[in-house]
Amino acid sequence: LIFRAWCLWYQGYPDQARLCIDETVRVARELGHPQVLAFALGAAAVVEHLRRDTPLARQHAEATIELCREQGLPVYLAHGIILRGWALVDEGLATEGIAEMREGLRAFRSTGTRWVEPYFLALLAEAYSTVGQTQEGLRVMAEALDVIGETRECAWEAELHRIEGELLLNSGGPRARQDAEERFRRAIDTARQQEARSWELRAAMSLSRLWQEQGKRDAARQLLAQVAGWFTEGVDTVDVRAANAMLREQEP
Repeated sequence: LIFRAWCLWYQGYPDQARLCIDETVRVARELGHPQVLAFALGAAAVVEHLRRDTPLARQHAEATIELCREQGLPVYLAHGIILRGWALVDEGLATEGIAEMREGLRAFRSTGTRWVEPYFLALLAEAYSTVGQTQEGLRVMAEALDVIGETRECAWEAELHRIEGELLLNSGGPRARQDAEERFRRAIDTARQQEARSWELRAAMSLSRLWQEQGKRDAARQLLAQVAGWFTEGVDTVDVRAANAMLREQEP
């Protein structure tokens, strides 16, 4: 159920992903096995982060932390700390949130596991971008892509390319726009190869926004309309609402 919920979100079904993860947590509570419940709660925090529902992501992360401290489950404890740190950053407490994310990442690595490490690094890179620490964000992003090269855990690859593109764009270098566009295109290509429409939508928004700023209005609208028009659910999610708002702004 956990992996099904994640895959549903990747494939462009955010509402079904939430229903599935809610069922996952319910089943885990009924089973009464602490490690299973910790995994389910941590996975629920991931789904709500992907949906950009910060209050629910934080709620599940804090439940994960409380359970794992009671039961002595270090891997999922670190998972919860990182997700709560992301929520704090999104709520405007960037310094506190980044500190938590770094603490959680150190704890996670101390267990010896590397599973979902690219995802955690992506969260940290985004946080650095939020506070304007572009070079630190790019350093973390390069680390994340190196991890994918070693572990071949590619579920997050498209989003990593997109985030790297946003960081490069913010760097203001002489090739910033060109390098960012290359990363956005790579993100879209990767998402399409994986049939990960939710990642594709985010990447399409990033590229469409860049083209709009460059005066390529028709191309920007055509790209985004093609991707956003596929979605049949998730109209209340941050990503779908943002895409539809961009399309309205791009109307002739």
